[in-house]
Order: sequence, then C-alpha cells, then structure tokens
Amino acid sequence: MAQPLAGVRVADFSHVIAGPLATQFLCLLGAEVIKVEPAAGDAMRYYTRRDDLQGLAEPFMGANAGKKSVVLDLKSDEGRAAARALAASADILVENFRPGVAARLGLGHEDLKTGNPGLIYCSISGFGQSGPMRDYPAIDQVIQSMSGLMTLTGSDADGPTRIGFPIVDTYSALMAAFAMLAAYAQRQADPEGRGQVVDVSMLDATMVMMSSVLCQILVSDRAPVRSGNRGFSGAPTADTFDTAEGQITIGAVQQNQVERLCAALERPDLMDDPRFATPAARMENDMALQEELKAAFAVRSAEEWEAVLARAGVPAGKVRTVGEALDLDQLRGRDLFLDVATPAAAAPTARILNAGFHFDHDGPGHDRPVPALGEHTEEVLAELRAAGRL
Repeated sequence: MAQPLAGVRVADFSHVIAGPLATQFLCLLGAEVIKVEPAAGDAMRYYTRRDDLQGLAEPFMGANAGKKSVVLDLKSDEGRAAARALAASADILVENFRPGVAARLGLGHEDLKTGNPGLIYCSISGFGQSGPMRDYPAIDQVIQSMSGLMTLTGSDADGPTRIGFPIVDTYSALMAAFAMLAAYAQRQADPEGRGQVVDVSMLDATMVMMSSVLCQILVSDRAPVRSGNRGFSGAPTADTFDTAEGQITIGAVQQNQVERLCAALERPDLMDDPRFATPAARMENDMALQEELKAAFAVRSAEEWEAVLARAGVPAGKVRTVGEALDLDQLRGRDLFLDVATPAAAAPTARILNAGFHFDHDGPGHDRPVPALGEHTEEVLAELRAAGRL
C-alpha cells in the first residue's frame, strides 16, 4: 500500500513556522508539497546562529525536508500566473499572509475556486480572517501574551513567562493539519467533490489548547492559579523535588498512586498519618507533606528514583535537558527521527523529527532531502506547461 496522502498535491505559500510545519505533517504522510518562496527565500532559512548554515537553518530543515522549492515573484504577472496554475493543479493550498494579501495578489479562494472547485484552501493567521483584530500582526510570543498563556506559566514570583519554544506555532500547525485532513476527507465523500475554506487563527488555536483551564472559568467562573511545577491537579504529590543528584517530577494524583509512592519511598507510615491519609487532608497539610517528601527524595539520585517509582507504578520522571532527553534509549527504534540529505556542505545530512506516531504499515516518514532555494522551479513549471496549465 501507499502512504495515506500519496498522490495528494499541496501548494504551500506559507513561511516561517506554523504554515510550513502544518504542510510538513502532510508531507510525512506522503503528500507532494510544493513550497513557493520569494527570491530571498523563506525567512526561516536564516533562523540560525551558524554562518555556514545561512539559507538552510536547522528549524527550516525540520519543517521543510521532502518538499519541492519553487521561486516565484508574486508581484509580477508571470509569477502570479504560475501561482494560479499551481493552485489549479493542487488538492490543498496553504497560505499565511496577512488577511487580505492573498486576495490582493489574485490568489484568494474566490479567485481560484472557479478553476479548481475542489481546492481545499487553508489560511493561517494570528487572529483569523474575520473579527476586529484580523489585521493585527502577530507572532508566537505575542499570542502567548494576548491569550493569557504567559500568565499561567511559572510561579507567582516569576511574572508572566513565555513557554520556551514556539508552542503557539506548533499547536496552530497541528490544528491546521487536522482541519485540512478533515476537509480532504469531506471532499472525498462529497458527490460533487466540493472544496473547503479552512480559516485557522493562532489565537483561537491557543485558546482551544488551554481548554482544561478555560473551562474552569467558563463553567465555574474560577480563575486559574499559577502553580510553578505543581501539576494541574494541585496535589502536593504532583510536583518537582530535589534529589541527591538532579530533580524529579512526580505525578501521584490518585489515592492508590500516593499509597504506592509512600511505600516506594519507604515511608508507608505517611498513609497512617491523618494529615496525609486522604486527598482533602493532603491539600490542607500541603507544606507539611512536602517537607516529608523532600527529606525522602534526598537519599537517592533522580535517575535511581525514576527507576524505583516506575517499578512501583508511580508516574515519575527525572528532569532532563533537551539534549539528555534526545539520548534516551526509549526513543531508539521508535522511528521518531529521520536522516535526510541537505544541500549544505557544512551539514550534508540532517537528523529531523518524524510525525510522532506509528502506523502498522506505510506510516509517516520519508527520506527525501531538504530543498535548496528554487531547486525545483524549472521542474514544476515545465510540468505545469506540459499539462497546459501555464
């Protein structure tokens, strides 16, 4: 069998992170993704501190390997004609210009649907294509701020804190990929084969991402509290503790997990103490229990406790750096990484991430290289001319 999106063509007019990452998920599922870039290239080609990778920055590789790169000047008649021809040949089109820009270029959905009524047209923007803020510019950290996400991160002493990677872009990309796949399935089931307009707002996506917190406000008018490394449950047994070497995070939130935690810590007596015997009692005597746990964890290293607690059936994990996490034996053999060729002399091969899930067969992944800027321009334009589209 072929991959699920084999034969699907995606015209990718997006840049930087959210759009390219969304189409990368489709690429990993077998879609042919044609990336349209200006003469200077996608700005993310230059998101690197290495001079020898200018034009092929590490984040660019991770979000664009396996795609075809076509350079078009969308300000010229010739470039726009080629873009329309490409859109006419595509199943899916993705753009993340500011709202209204695609239409001004003659590349809005209304401009393209006559020539391709089955086109799935996905727009990704900070605030969506409607509403009073639709024209506001935005990037990941701005949406983190405006959505309230930053006020949920860290402790009260920290002040609003940005999450340390572009989580808004990443979740928006996932939302866009999910929506495009749903629209594609809908089109396949539609007797008329009609396309769909997909409008992804980074702000909307972020609010949905925070639904566990927002529903407390929407349903009970209960404002969330910042809890640092404390888990969402608020339980004192769901927190991060210092050990003899390193730190460990515990997620004992159910009564049986707390009982197993105390037994593994060789402190079963804590469960006999009326201050700690029930969830309500533990919350009321939070600090006292924390002191007992701190003393217990201090006798072994985080790595030792991780193994002990795993055997005891208690959710627990050593606090690792990202580099340490990448070296976990658990990740080997999980098909999480792909090795692809690149046109960069300084890094002729690059290890990037796969889709993050498994199929029984014909699963996500590919071995196609990272494209050089404009590498496939002539190939794609020649194909469009041969098909009589250009």
